[in-house]
Amino acid sequence: MSVSIEKSGPFGHAQSSVSKTMSTVLVALLPATLFNVWLFGWPALLMFLITVGACIAFEAGCLAWQDRPVKSALFDGSATLTGWLLAMSLPPWTPWWIGVLGAFLAIVLAKHIYGGLGQNVFNPAMVGRVGLLVSFPVQMTAFVPPKPLFTDGAPSLIDSLGMVFGGGLSNMDSISAASALGHIKTELTKGVPVSESLPQVFDLTSMLTGMHIGSFGETSAILILLGGLFLIWRGVISWHTPVGLMGTLFVCAQISHMAAPERFASGTFHLLAGATFLGAFFIATDYVTSPISKKGQLVYGMGCGFLIWVIRCFAGYPEGVAFAVLLMNALTPVIDHHVRPRTFGRNSKGEPLSVKGDGK
Repeated sequence: MSVSIEKSGPFGHAQSSVSKTMSTVLVALLPATLFNVWLFGWPALLMFLITVGACIAFEAGCLAWQDRPVKSALFDGSATLTGWLLAMSLPPWTPWWIGVLGAFLAIVLAKHIYGGLGQNVFNPAMVGRVGLLVSFPVQMTAFVPPKPLFTDGAPSLIDSLGMVFGGGLSNMDSISAASALGHIKTELTKGVPVSESLPQVFDLTSMLTGMHIGSFGETSAILILLGGLFLIWRGVISWHTPVGLMGTLFVCAQISHMAAPERFASGTFHLLAGATFLGAFFIATDYVTSPISKKGQLVYGMGCGFLIWVIRCFAGYPEGVAFAVLLMNALTPVIDHHVRPRTFGRNSKGEPLSVKGDGK
């Protein structure tokens, strides 16, 4: 008797596969990751390895619990990519348990409770980040200035091991600083207009190159942008979600800035600050949790961009990419219901095409 095995999406076409797609995304992330390892030193590398390793371990454990092939935890690349994106969304010098707990939230709660690969409703990496941010706001907002490897002031590997595993990060207040988005929001609460606080944190060159304070993977805008363009060129993602997200965010921010420059930062600042590019190209474009149709992806991206602007400008958190993506994940079924692609062999009204092939 033959036994059929059902597998859920995402499904690839032609020469594509899950592992090949994941590998392409990892290659696109590699330049920015290597740059940020150099920028923030050994503690950042340890945090990255712990987070990715914990995601793979939890993935293997969940698969073993379900009597499914454990080798896919290593070879399909999905758990590796989840851990990679989660690590890039964390402060670079976070302690080991933050990465492990975030991996648990992402893999166990956000992915396998829903059935595993292709069946999760929310982006796993962003569930991990939001869960950590809500539960541990101090650790998740403890950023450090760049301390490149092998330069004066950068911690050695031995010191970094003590910091990450031995609780040496307890004195982070003496060396931590606010990110650009956090600085502006903090200064606003003190009555300092954005027009005065913005020049202190916004330098076009440093924001593009990444030589500024921020999460592990969001500093170098140019490298993230190049990685995203690489994915579009390879056909892994389409332009609709990134353009919808960045375009809407820029327009909302620029209009509000022109109306009240003392209250709102410019559109250029919002594009380059925080995780805008990382969210636009690598997080919001997740196959499983984003709409299927191109029009739906454009609507989805626009919704993400608008929510990012609202959260950054009016909510208590300085960054809004993770929250915006999760909120739009919840609306993805609604978007897919109302914005459907034309069925092959039928016209835009769902009627069968005529014998002549008239698709009008």
